[in-house]
Amino acid sequence: MVQNMRKRVGARLSGEESGFTLIELLVVMLIIGLLAAIAIPAFFNQRDKAKESDAKENAHTAQVAIETYATDNNGSYAGATPAILAGIEPTITGWQSRLAVTAAAGTYTVTVTVKSGTPTFSIARAASGAVTYPCVGGTSCSGGFWG
Repeated sequence: MVQNMRKRVGARLSGEESGFTLIELLVVMLIIGLLAAIAIPAFFNQRDKAKESDAKENAHTAQVAIETYATDNNGSYAGATPAILAGIEPTITGWQSRLAVTAAAGTYTVTVTVKSGTPTFSIARAASGAVTYPCVGGTSCSGGFWG
């Protein structure tokens, strides 16, 4: 025991100290900063894509609900509102404020806005029965359409 204490005291007196130098600590901090600079923008980009994906899924849910509404109303989409669609499909209630519906006898457009408010994703049915997917903004909106 005394022998070990003499070794420790002797090491301190002779200048043998272990630890990191200031330069080594600065290099480690620089590496951590560079990794954070790369990772944080990638994380935010993935978060935006997830929000857009959620909006597209909600638009499809609204499309199914409005088609169900037309089935119950002799094939007419006229009179469909977000509240009526929420009555048909209860999951719409959570995001009903971000849903807009424009409906006539043989046509409709359901539009869902992303939570942040900028991109919008729509599903539009023409009188001919053709369905299009217009969008405004967002990372997955290419040429004015998504799909």
